[in-house]
Amino acid sequence: MSIYLSTPKTEKLSEDGENDKLKFGLSSMQGWRATMEDAHSALLDLDKDTSFFGVFDGHGGKVVAKFCAKYLHREVLKSEVYSVGDLGTSVHRAFFRMDEMMRGQRGWRELQALGDKINQFTGMIEGLIWSPKGSDSNDQHDDWAFEEGPHSDFSGPTCGSTACVAIVRNSQLVVANAGDSRCVISRKGQAYNLSRDHKPELEAERERILKAGGYIQMGRVNGTINLARAIGDMEFKQNKFLSPDKQMLTANPDINTVELCDDDDFLVLACDGIWDCMSSQQLVDFIHEHINTESSLSAVCERVLDRCLAPSTLGGEGCDNMTMILVQFKKPIDHEKNASASEQPSIEGKNDSAGEQLAAGNTEQP
Repeated sequence: MSIYLSTPKTEKLSEDGENDKLKFGLSSMQGWRATMEDAHSALLDLDKDTSFFGVFDGHGGKVVAKFCAKYLHREVLKSEVYSVGDLGTSVHRAFFRMDEMMRGQRGWRELQALGDKINQFTGMIEGLIWSPKGSDSNDQHDDWAFEEGPHSDFSGPTCGSTACVAIVRNSQLVVANAGDSRCVISRKGQAYNLSRDHKPELEAERERILKAGGYIQMGRVNGTINLARAIGDMEFKQNKFLSPDKQMLTANPDINTVELCDDDDFLVLACDGIWDCMSSQQLVDFIHEHINTESSLSAVCERVLDRCLAPSTLGGEGCDNMTMILVQFKKPIDHEKNASASEQPSIEGKNDSAGEQLAAGNTEQP
C-alpha cells in the first residue's frame, strides 16, 4: 500500500479561541498521506492562570500522538511540582510519564481505544473484562493503577510521536520539545526558534545513540527512524542497563523558559509538514502578511497549509500531514510575577533561512 493518496485530502479541522490574555487558532490537514497521524492539544485554561498548547506528529501509526494529546497535559497538571509553579519540571516529567503509561494492560487497552474501529472494539471488550473501574475508566483521571490481563507484560507501542508543547502563564513561556516538530516566536517580526529539531546526526544525539548500542544509517537510527527523540517507539528503549534519558531513542525533552515582553507578536507550534516547506522566518513573514486581513487566526493557519501543500507527490516536500497552532499575545503582556519562577532568560540571536539559531536560555532540564 502506498503511503500517498492519488489525490490529497484538503478538508481541514480548524478551531479558534481566546481569553483575556491571548487568542489562538489552529488547523490540521491530512494532505497527501494515506492516513492522518498528527494530533494536537489547545487548552486556554489549563488552570485559571495557565494555557497549554501542543502538537504531536505520529509515525508508524496515530495512537501515540492521540495518546499524548489526550493525556500529556493532564500529567502536567497532576504533578506535585506544578502546584508550586515549577512548569519546566512538571512538563519534563510528563514526557517520560507518557512512555510509562503506555506499558502494561492499561496502556495496551488505552492505545486500542484510540486506534481504528476494530482496535477500539477490542479495547472496549478488554476494558469490560479486566478494568477494575469498568468500561468508563477511559474517562477517569485516576492514578493509572496496574491492571491484570493478557497484555500485562506489554512493553509499549512500536509506533511513536514527536511532542512540542508550549505553556503560557502570565509572562512566563515554557516550551518542551522531543523530535522535529517546532516552536517559533515572533519578536518584532523576527523569528526565534524556541525548540531544536532532534535529528540523529546532531553530535549529542549521535553520541547517545552509539553509547546505547545503536547506529545511524542514512540519517536514521538503526536505519529505521529519522528522529533521535520521541515518545513511544519502545523497541528503541529496551536497554535495561540505561536510564530513559540514555536510551538510543529518548522521550527526554529540551526545556526552554522565556520571559515574554510586549515586543512578542505571536507563537507558532507546527509539525514538520510545515517546516519542510517554510523556514521559521518565512512562516513568520507569511503570518504577518495575513494576520490582519484574515477573519480568524485559524484562517491564517489554513492559508499556511494550502501554501505548503504540494501539487503532486513527485517532490516529497509538501506531502506530509500538516498541523499548526498560532497563538497571539494580547498587549500589554501580563508581567505578574510567578511566585516560584526561576530567572527567565531573554531571546538572543536573529534567525534567518541560512542558519536559524536556537533561542538562548535554559534548553536542558537539569
